[in-house]
Amino acid sequence: MQRWRGLEDIPQDWGRSVVTIGSYDGVHRGHQLIIGRAVDRARELGIPSVVVTFDPHPSEVVRPGSHPPLLAPHHRRAELMAELGVDALLILPFTTEFSKLSPADFVVKVLVDKLHAKAVVEGPNFRFGHKAAGNVEFLAELGTTYDYEVEVVDLFVSGEAGGGEPFSSTLTRRLVAEGDVEGAAEILGRPHRVEGVVVRGAQRGRDLGFPTANVETLPHTAIPADGVYAGWLHAQGEAMPAAISVGTNPQFDGTERTVEAYAIDRVGLDLYGLHVAVDFLAFVRGQAKFDSIEALLEAISDDVKRSRELIEAYEAVSGRPK
Repeated sequence: MQRWRGLEDIPQDWGRSVVTIGSYDGVHRGHQLIIGRAVDRARELGIPSVVVTFDPHPSEVVRPGSHPPLLAPHHRRAELMAELGVDALLILPFTTEFSKLSPADFVVKVLVDKLHAKAVVEGPNFRFGHKAAGNVEFLAELGTTYDYEVEVVDLFVSGEAGGGEPFSSTLTRRLVAEGDVEGAAEILGRPHRVEGVVVRGAQRGRDLGFPTANVETLPHTAIPADGVYAGWLHAQGEAMPAAISVGTNPQFDGTERTVEAYAIDRVGLDLYGLHVAVDFLAFVRGQAKFDSIEALLEAISDDVKRSRELIEAYEAVSGRPK
């Protein structure tokens, strides 16, 4: 999959293409319907498919300080889109100047002049241009002038997550924040992932016999509620079953919120300085402060046992996540 950062990266000889536009944070199952349809339509027409997205999130430019927690960084979204068969990803730097483009100017500047759109695939709630004034009806109206078709795909998948609410990035962020990582996984179609670099912590886990990778998460990451979770630690191309702790470590009067993963049954791992990923499979228990170190150790042992059981049950059916 080709990756372009800005309109100037698009090849000069780029021909007609099928385009879909959106933030697509998380590339959840609703997003997958739209992107998948764009890929299918492109193959029907014998031309490439292109996803257009933005960095930073438009809300941060329009309303500074309102950047939502992110379900996936751009490189992860790119991996997921490539798996869906997308041919090219265009990340547009979202600036104040760019935010002032009218819907018509956006269509001409991006879809017509640069991507030579033959078809555009969107969800019914798609909005674009200055003050989000453009919608799919206006997009289709301009298509009659600029020779592209518009296809609207219903992305409103629903299930048990969120009490039956339609799947969305907003709902997924809420479930993650509440610690309902199983509900979030239903929407995403995979476990929620947090990424970052392993840094040195207080090393209390090592002293207690449960050394953890202390993950310094990427900015604006959607981090699950404080507690203990079962999941996987991805490092050096391997997915290792893990018991994961999120919180401030109240046992030792901590104040800084951290994400720490203990790779179950692994000895001698040295991950300092490495970029790793943590997948959250299931909630085990909430954050707690114990009466003694002995009680803490007993709880950690129970956490590891429960995490191992949950992971083994999942892997027996679905295998390990990539």
